Amino acid sequence: KAYVLFAHCFTCGQKSVAATRISRHLVDLGFAVLRFDFTGLGGSDGDFANTNFSSNLDDLVAAADFLRETHQAPSILVGHSLGGRAILSAAPRIPESRALVTIGAPADAEHVIRQFVANTGAIEHEGEARVSLAGREFTIQRQFLEDVKAAGSDVENLRKALLVMHSPRDEVVGIDQAEKIYRRAKHPKSFVSLDRADHLLANRADAEYVASVIAGWSARYVPETGVSPERPELDKGDVLVTEQNHRFTREVFTDRHQWLADEPKGVGDDLGPDPYEHLLAALGTCTSMTIRMYAERKQWPVEDIRVRLRHRREHSQDCKDPDGKPCRIEVLERELEFKGDLSQEQVNSLLAIADKCPVHRTLESDLEIRTRLNEDSTKL
Repeated sequence: KAYVLFAHCFTCGQKSVAATRISRHLVDLGFAVLRFDFTGLGGSDGDFANTNFSSNLDDLVAAADFLRETHQAPSILVGHSLGGRAILSAAPRIPESRALVTIGAPADAEHVIRQFVANTGAIEHEGEARVSLAGREFTIQRQFLEDVKAAGSDVENLRKALLVMHSPRDEVVGIDQAEKIYRRAKHPKSFVSLDRADHLLANRADAEYVASVIAGWSARYVPETGVSPERPELDKGDVLVTEQNHRFTREVFTDRHQWLADEPKGVGDDLGPDPYEHLLAALGTCTSMTIRMYAERKQWPVEDIRVRLRHRREHSQDCKDPDGKPCRIEVLERELEFKGDLSQEQVNSLLAIADKCPVHRTLESDLEIRTRLNEDSTKL
């Protein structure tokens, strides 16, 4: 329906609960969503201590440029907390954006300083200080404070549709901040109360409600692109693979999900895992699920399970090809890691049960692949 660019909350990262759940539900509703980590957070390079509000705006614009170059520029900008304040400032630099959504956002970037107010004196005197935010330690430099204080209010001149979403129970960014944004903005503007939600939208229902409201509200201001194909009707257990381009990008569908497969840069466009990564993922996820079910049934204290896999080829000295050369065999290596207070006997049992996962058994069974032509397909 449209492309959405999502800006996460201050220090959170694109894998935060709110960013993940809102984005996934928007995808379920037919939107394409790009979420990313601001510099120095999550999977992004750089040092967070050297960033500031201005650099966050540059990151947002760079992400929009990427969408414009590879797919389509975002017509909807969504920002959570300080990310909401950021999209208000970055919107003029993303001309294709037509609808903006803030979620628990402050009216001014300077509001974020209140989250580490006890350290501002040290930051200004020493040039930097370690602050604790959401239980994690970060270094904040004086230039961050100066940059945030210099950020002006630009809501009055947006000239774009605005949806302000905020919870009256938000204890991090008060509801008065939503009122300030709403009063400054020109029409068209809307406000939706998130009632019982907390600042981080920890409740799944709250995040899905936000996504549903965005989908319905934005339809008035953002015309559908018309480029998204209808989801194919598939029976449970069926998988359909279609071409997204005439290179290597493929779209994979099941009855409830869809994702991309591709080849790495230089061969493909690297928009999704390659075929062997899908194969390893099938084995790894099935292994992890099987071990978890077994551990839960035994009531063993397994806190976490990690499965690392790799595919390689090696020559076997036990068999020869017709030319007398060693046969080449395919090897899937699987390395398991358990976290928890487990005895060696329990660990050995978990290792043994890994070999009993259904995908493992399928791969090691007498496997036969049968190929046929769909008689309804177009004959070339």
